[in-house]
Formats: sequence, structure tokens, C-alpha cells
Amino acid sequence: MAFPGENEFRAERKAVLATMEGLTDDEFESAPTLCDGWAPRDVGAHLMGIDNELLAYVRAYGNLHKAHADIIARTRELDRAAFMARFRTWSESPALIARTASWGLLGDLCIHHQDILRGLHRNRAMPIAARDAILREGTFLGAKKLFTYRVEPNDGGRAIGRSSGTNHTVRGTSEVLGLWLTGRKGLEPELTFS
Repeated sequence: MAFPGENEFRAERKAVLATMEGLTDDEFESAPTLCDGWAPRDVGAHLMGIDNELLAYVRAYGNLHKAHADIIARTRELDRAAFMARFRTWSESPALIARTASWGLLGDLCIHHQDILRGLHRNRAMPIAARDAILREGTFLGAKKLFTYRVEPNDGGRAIGRSSGTNHTVRGTSEVLGLWLTGRKGLEPELTFS
């Protein structure tokens, strides 16, 4: 039995694995991503941490930055082959907790996949489920912006938020709007503000 969103979640994990496998060693270790200060391997460590490092979050007493730093530091000790072996297992065998939360975790997974790709100035065909999940996650994480901005996707998504006055409507693709709502930088040229 698949949980809601699990099929899309598994497909996206495979897509992230393919992206990571396609990186050069230099890109894997030190290419920029949209996550400030994180290389692709660090983004991958974070993604695996959701499945395998729940205690790190407990030990950090809710301090996500500390938990992420601890998880990344531990995986930095692995060479690429060992890291990718773990990443392959993560991709192919999601933990039960991740499977049960597939629908909710899909947005985080898709956003971090885009963090890697956009950091390398690469594109991909965006599945509709991924596009919608990115906007959904952005709406959740960027809810405060929705008190000021009306967000209008130009690729079939539903408009959300409100505008109060001028220069408070923002238009773009669901992907870019979702990333912008989460606070990713440098996306303004792909958005239209009115």
C-alpha cells in the first residue's frame, strides 16, 4: 500500500539521485546551491537526515541550524563513494516515517533538488506534482509574505495571498514563486511585480 504522495516522492528521490550521480567530483564537493553555504553533498546530507538522523533534531532541541550542521559535519567525513552508497540506499528505500509523510515532504525534497540544479544553472522538465509541491511548501514556509503579496502562478496554479496597494502582486511559475516564498535569493528576474 502506498501512502498519499508516495509514488511522486519516490520518483523525485530517484531524480535527485540521478542529479547527484551526474555531478563531477568538484561539483559534488563545492558547487554553489541556492542554500547559502551548502554544496550539493551538504544538501544531500540534509535530505538523508530526514530519514536517518531524527535524533540529531531531538539533540538540537528544535534548533534546525544546529541539527543540519551536525548532520552535514558527520557526512563530510565520508568520501564520495561511501556518501553515494548511502544516498542510493536513501533513494531506493525510504524510511517508514518518510513514506508516511511523503505528501508533506515532497515539497522540501523538490525544493532542495532545485537548489542543486539552479546552483549549477541547470534545468529539468518539472513534473506537475513537483511544481505543485514546491509552491505548497513555499506557501507554508513563506506564509508571512502572503499577508503582503498576492502570488499568481502563470503555469496553472491557483493564486494565493492578498495584495494591499501597489507593487504587491507577484507573478511567475509555481516553481519560482515557491522558491521565492522560502527566501531563496536571485529569483527576482524571473518574477513580475505589479
